[in-house]
Amino acid sequence: MLNLLLQTTIEEQPDDWDISRFSRLASFLATLRDKDGGLAFRVTARNRTQRGTPDPVLSTLDKSDVDQLWLFAVDGGDGLTDADCMGISRFRRLGGALMVTRDHMDVGSSICNLGGIGAAHYFHSHNREPDLSRHCVDDTYATNISWPNYHSGANGDFQRVRSVGSIHPVMRDRQSSTGVIQYLPSHPHEGVVGVPADDSTGRVVVEGQSLASGRRFNIAVAFERSEHGGRAIAQSTFHHFADYNWDPACGCPTFVAESPGDGMARFPEALRSTKQYASNLAFWLSA
Repeated sequence: MLNLLLQTTIEEQPDDWDISRFSRLASFLATLRDKDGGLAFRVTARNRTQRGTPDPVLSTLDKSDVDQLWLFAVDGGDGLTDADCMGISRFRRLGGALMVTRDHMDVGSSICNLGGIGAAHYFHSHNREPDLSRHCVDDTYATNISWPNYHSGANGDFQRVRSVGSIHPVMRDRQSSTGVIQYLPSHPHEGVVGVPADDSTGRVVVEGQSLASGRRFNIAVAFERSEHGGRAIAQSTFHHFADYNWDPACGCPTFVAESPGDGMARFPEALRSTKQYASNLAFWLSA
């Protein structure tokens, strides 16, 4: 059984996107079975300790028995200390696997200092998208949120996604009519990821399309195991994994202003597709 850590970059805050908002993902991953029929993952879910001081788990992750870290960067830019970033980076260099995700604008920008995978995340004030024409607002509904903020739909609805290039293992779906993942939860203002110019081990594996502008945007970049370390996934938004986006009845922080949709509830295939994607990530990262 492999040890899988679900981790946020904020302290326990019930009225924020703390780890309690990812309980359905945690429960689902804990049910996955390996090829011999045994439970595949021992799942631990936690928030960070006080910001501004090294987190005792993250800063020493390379010395732990964790096999995979799923990092939900939900902070405003101050979620990881230098010691935390160094601990996570050492963990990957030693072969540990990472799934790192964030959200719009500068949410989660503390991950910029993570070795390798940090450079795959584009923000508003740090490590901007190389294409200058994309330095503009996409979601025009939330006037307090600037780019990157790709509008893939309402929370609680789903988006049709597209596999990029040769079909990557994380996109395989035997139960889909096309053989690939077709749906993920939507979000009014997603962040964006891309392949760092100096890392030949990464490639875009799935993209979405804005309902506001029609622009396509990268949803996930997959990095193969290499001299840089273990496998890794850079994901455009943590809302692909949040309880609220799987089922709006789970509730959301009070600062969320947009009304949710009900597409995930009306079309169960979208939730099944999403869970298949999460399962694919977990097994591919440690393969």
